[in-house]
Amino acid sequence: MIIQPLRKFRERLGKFYLPVLMFLFFLFSIGIMYTSVKQNNVDYSEGQVAEENIRANKTIENTAATEQKRKLAAEAVPTEYTYQDTLAQTQHDRIDHLFDLVDSVKKSVDDAHAKEVAEADEDENIPKPSTDEYIAALKKEFEKMSDDELDFYQSLTNNFLSTLFSLSSDELNTVRTYALQLVDEQMAKQIRQTELSTFRSEAEDKIQFLDVTSDMASVLRFIVNQGIVVNDIPNEKRTEEARQTAMDAVPPVMIYQGEIIVREGSQIDANALEKLQLLGMTNQTFSVFPLIALVLAICLQMLMLFYYTRQTKDVEKRMNAVTFYILAMAFSILIMKFFQLFQSELVTFIPLFFPAAFTPLILSIFSSRRLGILSAIFQVVSALFIYFDSSGTNLLTTVLVTYLFSGLMGTMIKRARIASQGKIAVMWVIVFPLLLSIMLVIFQGMDLARGNTWTTLVCGLAGSLLSYLLTMGLHPYIELLVTDESMIVLNELSNPNHPLLKQLLEEAPGTYHHSMMVANLSANAVAEIGGQSLLTRVACYYHDIGKVKHANFFVENLPAGAENPHNFLLPEDSKQIIFGHVIDGAEILEEAKMPRMVIDICRQHHGTTLMRYFYVKAQERNPEVTEEDFRYPGPKPQTREAGVVSIADSCEAAVRAMENPTNQKIQEFVANLINDRILDGQLDETGLTLKEIRMIEKSLVNGLCSTFHSRIKYPKMKSEAEKMKEEQERRER
Repeated sequence: MIIQPLRKFRERLGKFYLPVLMFLFFLFSIGIMYTSVKQNNVDYSEGQVAEENIRANKTIENTAATEQKRKLAAEAVPTEYTYQDTLAQTQHDRIDHLFDLVDSVKKSVDDAHAKEVAEADEDENIPKPSTDEYIAALKKEFEKMSDDELDFYQSLTNNFLSTLFSLSSDELNTVRTYALQLVDEQMAKQIRQTELSTFRSEAEDKIQFLDVTSDMASVLRFIVNQGIVVNDIPNEKRTEEARQTAMDAVPPVMIYQGEIIVREGSQIDANALEKLQLLGMTNQTFSVFPLIALVLAICLQMLMLFYYTRQTKDVEKRMNAVTFYILAMAFSILIMKFFQLFQSELVTFIPLFFPAAFTPLILSIFSSRRLGILSAIFQVVSALFIYFDSSGTNLLTTVLVTYLFSGLMGTMIKRARIASQGKIAVMWVIVFPLLLSIMLVIFQGMDLARGNTWTTLVCGLAGSLLSYLLTMGLHPYIELLVTDESMIVLNELSNPNHPLLKQLLEEAPGTYHHSMMVANLSANAVAEIGGQSLLTRVACYYHDIGKVKHANFFVENLPAGAENPHNFLLPEDSKQIIFGHVIDGAEILEEAKMPRMVIDICRQHHGTTLMRYFYVKAQERNPEVTEEDFRYPGPKPQTREAGVVSIADSCEAAVRAMENPTNQKIQEFVANLINDRILDGQLDETGLTLKEIRMIEKSLVNGLCSTFHSRIKYPKMKSEAEKMKEEQERRER
């Protein structure tokens, strides 16, 4: 029931309890987070002398400085080149082919001229072919070339070709040899655009030492200039990739919270002013946008919480859920703010110590999984404002992603005590968040050799461990705050020295023993179907506490040889006494502030069953008596545990009264009783399935047989001493 002060607070406020509680949480959240988002700015200007050390108010990336460093890193990367080693052979073949074409053209034109002379008359004068005819014939050959080769041959000028055709065959062969030699020698080297003229000049300088005429030298110079080309070409793609790699390798330039931007007595220069502007410390106007966003975030959380709880019809459960959520989130925000207060340049990653999975874990376990998810989301929203000074940094991204992931992982485990889930809980709460931290470190390209990287991983692991240990260690105490069925309370109630149990033992010893037996039978059966075994056991201890008011009117408490007092009462009077133990028991338990389910099981353990013995006796006296007059007031069992207790209670009492119970008799009786309860509708509201009912039947039969079954009497065996003596005599023989 949460805690006693809150219960009284709720009773006083009545229907205004939830609005008041939400408003108080609103004020609390605003008060805690406002100190993080408020901005105390001063008007700084260039040339101003700092009256005190001006320190950075948050950790943030200096984007301008980072960009400048990356630009310098890109400029420092040399241009990448691709050496085309096949281009030397290509140029050699083109030049060689040029001289083949010249020889072929000269031969074909000269042959055509000789033919014309032979066919002409003796007095007819046939002129020799002109240089233009040779050039025209050569250019016709050029037209047959491919596009790649055509560019080279079209670059040959008419003056060059004229000089080329003016050379004799021997001179052409000499020029060919020297041209190929000079071009091959230079093209064997890596030639870049900036060095092209140098390589051509080297080749031209060698021409003057050759034994050639001026025309031959002229042709050689032209061919050398056309044949020597760039073969080491810039690779723009590889160069850009290398530059991008160099830029990516540059770590961001950070301005750390607490770092001195301007020292006391120093002037604020342009560089310092730029940093102050980046930090938002030069703007005198107070920005209300973070505060507005904070108010809207808290209102959104309250709206979603209100909308969720409206889906719960049970007012009590709704109030408990809202109260527990608000208390858990308030605790979460306080712890988060605590870590933020200790965050500094030296301990940047201290927010990762925050146990982000704790609040979603306890809300999932003690309230509902959806509330756990809601808290995981709004923990991240709260962190966005609490760590407002880290806005724009990789740290805040890491913190937010870690908080969200860890919180959601906390909602993935089963809604049971975390210590009982072992490796499964460790995987969800510790291992998976650690793997996420490793992924974030790799994604951000953090160097594993740096201490910062390992600090991040260790802090993240510490936060997950803290969530696990807090949940495991505080589980019994949180359970004590939010429910009256906590392990601590149930263990105290199961103590035989409890006043009510001592009273039951002293005033109704038979009932006490019966309650212990029913507790064992019921707890084992409930454990088989996965119910609340300890709660069932405790409820059984007290389910017949009402019998202490009229202990001697219940047969199990009668002294040996005593006559049953109901023999002297009318059936109607006996009925009221028997009925009374249920009503009286519930009143006693309510006065003792017992857990609600213990009281409910006391009310429901007889359901609306028929008190058949007194009903039959009453009918003998008055045939008009109806069954309804002799049925227990109920209600019928409402839970699986209450259903099990109602069956076990009747079975134990009946089997105890059997003469010479055997396994078969016990099994048949339990089966018949359960079938009768089903037909009578007593188990309709328990939620028990047929499979579970069969499991309960088997467990009860086993328990009753082991307790009441009269065992077979075996013949007397020889004493242990006699057997040992015989064994010794055999050995001596």
